[in-house]
Amino acid sequence: MSKQEIPALAGDAVPLVQEVRQAVSGFVKDFRGFQGEVQAKLKQTEERMIMLDRKTQVAARPHLAASESTGAPHQKAFGAYLRSGDEGELRGLELDAKSMSTAVNSDGGYLVDPQTADTVKTVLQSTASIRAVASVVNVEATSYDVLIDHTDVGAGWATETDPTGETATPSIDRITIPLHELSALPKASQRLLDDSAFDIEGWLAGRIADKFARAEAAAFLTGDGVDKPTGILTHPTVDNNVWSWGSLGYVATGVDGDIGNGDAIIDLVYALGAQYRAGASFVMNSKTAGVIRKLKDADGRFLWSDGLAAGEPARLMGYPVLVAEDMPDVATDSYSVAFGDFAAGYTIAERPDLRVLRDPFSAKPHVLFYATKRIGGDVSDFAAIKLLKFGLS
Repeated sequence: MSKQEIPALAGDAVPLVQEVRQAVSGFVKDFRGFQGEVQAKLKQTEERMIMLDRKTQVAARPHLAASESTGAPHQKAFGAYLRSGDEGELRGLELDAKSMSTAVNSDGGYLVDPQTADTVKTVLQSTASIRAVASVVNVEATSYDVLIDHTDVGAGWATETDPTGETATPSIDRITIPLHELSALPKASQRLLDDSAFDIEGWLAGRIADKFARAEAAAFLTGDGVDKPTGILTHPTVDNNVWSWGSLGYVATGVDGDIGNGDAIIDLVYALGAQYRAGASFVMNSKTAGVIRKLKDADGRFLWSDGLAAGEPARLMGYPVLVAEDMPDVATDSYSVAFGDFAAGYTIAERPDLRVLRDPFSAKPHVLFYATKRIGGDVSDFAAIKLLKFGLS
């Protein structure tokens, strides 16, 4: 390239530089305008936030002042509301609890409502049931049939050439356990449900479930089978020496209304067949347990031993003890102790759900809570349960 061409090119570049400068200047101007708009919007947003903060001011201690203002805060707030309709200060009284005293009525005591506990403390009642040791099945029918084979197959020795004689054939019994309906129908007013400080419906549901548990626990032991399960203690009882199927065998203590020296406990254990003892347990109430736990063997050792770990049941002669308060107290000829394999001896059939129907229409202005549960129970193996009779024979 010659020296004459260079100045020509330089002259052509001058307009290009000017265009770039103009473009940059225009961009800077536009950016500053955009920056101003953003700052203006941020300022507007900040002002709105300040206004919202003032309207929703949280509880805080009053600001310190050089001179204390006279008059109770709620009086000034109420006066402002009467004069100008300004309810802001009245609303603030509910939050600004630090500036008021509930001990003095004029300083805010009238504004504080009594507080109600959010739960209801209920007197504790035992719900221990033989359900814990019995066999429980869930059914979707109106009854449950238990098939029991309680007879043996005949057998005999045969020679090589002699004909084999006919032997006895086992028989099968059918025990039908009908399902009965357990129901409750408490009611509460709609106003109570709306205004109560705690969960009334949850409390009622808990009380219903607790009552059902106690009702069925009693029926499993003493129910007569009329619209309720058939209890263990309602079946016929005979001396274990002459026991037959369809009745429960018992062992007598030999003392009228007392346990004696405790040998009857040993007799009771071994009155039960060996095939049942592996899964056996005792059932009695607290008063009977208090009598039996004092018993000692010939060497002075207690027959009763408490559980070594939390939640482990106490044991009597090595077998677990279920304390069910529905068992009868010790009395003349009472059957206050049961021993056996209850998983084999007693069957509970039930529908697995507890249904609660909320009815706000039938008893206006009250709301009815109709709770139902279907359940049945009966002895399924009469050889698996033995009783201790507190009597002479």
